[in-house]
This record gives sequence, C-alpha cells and structure tokens, in this order.
Amino acid sequence: MGARCSKFSLCWFHSHLKPSVLESSDLETGAKNDGNVWPSFTEFSFEQLKAATSGFSSDNIVSEHGEKAPNVVYKGKLDNNDRWIAVKRFNRLAWPDSRQFLEEARSVGSLRSERLANLIGCCCEGDERLLVAEFMPHETLARHLFHWENQPMKWAMRLRVALYLAQALEYCSSKGRALYHDLNAYRVLFDQDGNPRLSCFGLMKNSRDGKSYSTNLAFTPPEYLRTGRVTPESVVYSFGTLLLDLLSGKHIPPSHALDLIRGKNFLMLMDSALEGHFSKDDGTELVRLASRCLQYEPRERPNAKSLVTSLLSLQKEAEVPSYVLMGIPHETTSSTQQLSLTPFGEACLRVDLTAIHEILEKIGYKDDEGIANE
Repeated sequence: MGARCSKFSLCWFHSHLKPSVLESSDLETGAKNDGNVWPSFTEFSFEQLKAATSGFSSDNIVSEHGEKAPNVVYKGKLDNNDRWIAVKRFNRLAWPDSRQFLEEARSVGSLRSERLANLIGCCCEGDERLLVAEFMPHETLARHLFHWENQPMKWAMRLRVALYLAQALEYCSSKGRALYHDLNAYRVLFDQDGNPRLSCFGLMKNSRDGKSYSTNLAFTPPEYLRTGRVTPESVVYSFGTLLLDLLSGKHIPPSHALDLIRGKNFLMLMDSALEGHFSKDDGTELVRLASRCLQYEPRERPNAKSLVTSLLSLQKEAEVPSYVLMGIPHETTSSTQQLSLTPFGEACLRVDLTAIHEILEKIGYKDDEGIANE
C-alpha cells in the first residue's frame, strides 16, 4: 500500500504542481479532461443558438468590428449549461455548399487542446451557417498589447503567449490541420485563467471567397501574394509578425522590422514599456527567431515544432499563473473545488495519504483483488 501511495502522490504532484508552462505533449491530456466538461462536437439547431444569444442581440456582439463585420461573433449561453459560448454567424454567401461547411466544422471540431478556443458545435440550416466555440472572457492579444489600460503586458507573459501559440500550431499540425487563415493578434484570446488560446475559427477555410488574409498587404506572406495559397510556411510567417507585435507592442510591418534587424538596431523594435524588464540576450534571441520566421523563402523558415523548442528555453516565471502576470481578477474557487467531491476525492485533492489509506481500508481494498478495486 505504501508503494502504491508513493506512486500515486508522485503522479498527482507531476500533474498538479508542475509549472504552468506545459510541454506540448501534455496538451491533449488537458483537453481530454476538458472533454468531461464540454460535450463532443454537436450540431445545434438555429433556434437553440438564437435563444442562447438572446435573438442575436447587438448587446451580445463580441467581435472587434461589431455589426459592420461580414461575420459577427456573439456570446451566449445554452439552456442546459451555465457556461458561456461564442457563436460566429457567417455572411449568408460565405458557405453556399452546406456539405463542405459541415465537413470542415466536424474536422476542426474533432480537435481538443488547452491551447485552442475549441470548436464545440455548428449549425447548418437553410442559408444559415454558424460555429460554436468556447467563450474566452478576457479579450484579445491586440487589446492587451496595443490598447492596454492598467499595465503593459509583462515580458514573461509575452514569452508565454509566443510559446502557447507555437504549441497550438504544433498540435494542429500533428492532427493534420497545419493551415491557419489570417493569424494575427485578434485571433489570440485569453481564457478565464488568463492563458492565451488560439481561436479555432481561423482553422476553417472559407469556401466562397478564398480570402485567407484580411490584414494589410504589408503583413501578408510574400508567397501568398504570388500564389493566393496558404501553406504551413505562410502560417509561420504570420507567427513571425505576431512575434514582432509581442516585441514592440505595436503592429510593425515586417519589412520595416527586418531593416532595423539587419542594421543591428533591434533595440529600436522593443516596446519602451519593457525597458529594464528583459535581458538583451533574451531580446536578441526572440528577434532572431522572428527574423527566421519572416524569411522571404518559405523553406528557410522554422516549423512549429522547432518554434516550440526555441521558445521553451526562453520562458520566465513559469510557476506564476497567467492571470497574475496579466493582472486579471481571478476566482479563488477553482473548477475542481466547485465539484461536489466524495471524501476520497477530497483526500486525493489534498494528497492526504493517511486519509486515502484509511478510506481504502474501510472499503476492503486489497492489492491482489484486481483492476476493479484499483
């Protein structure tokens, strides 16, 4: 029993007390746990989503450009769940082929990662095309970088954002979804714990207009301008523009940034709000990584796995929760504690090995009684 308890406690400490910066291999494990909370991908009725968003009320619009956007995102709540959802309602002409829309949605909806704002459902009725995702309550990276109010984003948090996004791209690549459309600071969202997540909406390709970049042409991968096609390498180029955003706190055109880098003036790139809060070596390393992502020739850019490896070694304050680094108010009661646990569950949560041993003895646990009692 002692050996069993020791093994149990080691496993528990590994899963609960390791730093908040996780290796990529842990991502799907966390998502499987989330799967207990979120149902598998669901096809909702239009009426369900209409009710969830209070009739698509303008008060519930959360997309950056409000009602002027061609595709509007609303927040809402499903009848049978207290959790908020994000509902993206497409322009009526966006997906004329309902079968293609459903295939795309089901494919993206099969992904589950704690680095994504996961797609949990869709609706395809008549001309209506809607996607349903986890709702992220703490705004976009663009808001926190470019339009901050109380404090600029800390250096450690910027490094964490870069890593988590690289891990999201690596996870998607491993699942055969390496293409991400229009990766930019508005596609990065912050969850209830202040952790950055990549919006699943960018994984959906648009069947009608084929446009994959809505941003200024100055930020568009050069090969996309030539061919009009998104490739895994062009996604890495866009990741490079995000690294520039994180470094500078501004949306700097890559050509201008590369001129500064080639002229050894990279410190001019750095956000003045970060002065004195990062080492020159770390800044140099992140600038070097950005310039590799922004290489003109796609084959000279690193892949997502290489990005994760490079960024892991740069992490700072890994033990500090993201909501602390972000200065975001956080509920003291965790989702685990909100569950109604049995005495055994409470003992496991506390890692109280004496209580665990006593409970197992009371129920007649024996080491040799097989898997059922395990």
